[in-house]
Amino acid sequence: MSKAFVFPGQGSQAVGMAKELAESFPAARALLDEVDDALGQKLSALMFEGPIETLTLTENAQPALMAASLAVMRVLEKEKGFSLKDRVAYVAGHSLGEYSALAAAGAISVADTARLLKLRGQSMQKAVPVGVGAMSALLGVGLDIARKIAADAAQGDVCDIANDNEPTQVVLSGHKTAIDRVPEVGKAHGLRRAIPLPVSAPFHCSLLKPAADAMAEALSKIEIKAPVVPVIANVLAAPISDPAEIRARLVEQVTGTVRWRECVLAMAGAGVTELYEIGTGKVLSGLAGRIDKSLKATPVGTAADIEAVAAQLMS
Repeated sequence: MSKAFVFPGQGSQAVGMAKELAESFPAARALLDEVDDALGQKLSALMFEGPIETLTLTENAQPALMAASLAVMRVLEKEKGFSLKDRVAYVAGHSLGEYSALAAAGAISVADTARLLKLRGQSMQKAVPVGVGAMSALLGVGLDIARKIAADAAQGDVCDIANDNEPTQVVLSGHKTAIDRVPEVGKAHGLRRAIPLPVSAPFHCSLLKPAADAMAEALSKIEIKAPVVPVIANVLAAPISDPAEIRARLVEQVTGTVRWRECVLAMAGAGVTELYEIGTGKVLSGLAGRIDKSLKATPVGTAADIEAVAAQLMS
């Protein structure tokens, strides 16, 4: 059976994340210390103890979610003898999770990944004044209908497709004025419900161009290696391995659509039958079942999860 590892994005953070891992496995504690040192910040203490309001700040949530995912990876590799290169066909991550995937696959060092995600969070927050942007999840419509709703709601403002998550869930992002129009204009297109998202910035839309510029500069200064397995890029929904292309696609990703539904379908189409969600939460496992029911999706975020899947990962 062909396996793929997927890494969660923002929204999966929770107080207590990775605490049990750090207490159970020296490799996990060492990884979290490495991230703390890279940032010059006791991020692990914030992950363990909160408060949730501070953990949820974009500049903290992004490196924290990566750290939790990489802690799981370190345990699998250092304490269970797992080899990503030998056992996994692809890696992919949802938005910031793409950085986790690249770090897991050895393309970017953990320290550089932590610093990049801290900057990514800060630059996204700075790009749009609080209250100017917003995001909304559309339920019950697919990508084609979502595009029509976005076009009708824009009316001169920015209203972009941020995430194509699964066949009946698409997220829009842009000016708050446009997002506020979505429920009304969506009625004509059969929109069942639009849920405003509790976010501090309008991610993955053209308003974040200043953040993309900041990331382009930062990414130009770090070493990127070819990953040990191909990474399915968010903006392409296709595998990439070339370091120069990885750098370019990460810049595009700041303002581009997270094509997650297509990413999962691309892996399934290439023969993947098992997805393992590495890190905090079960969001991507839930989406996988709605994208392709033939996929077996398994969250791996706790010590118990690791013990439960270690044997099947080695098969």
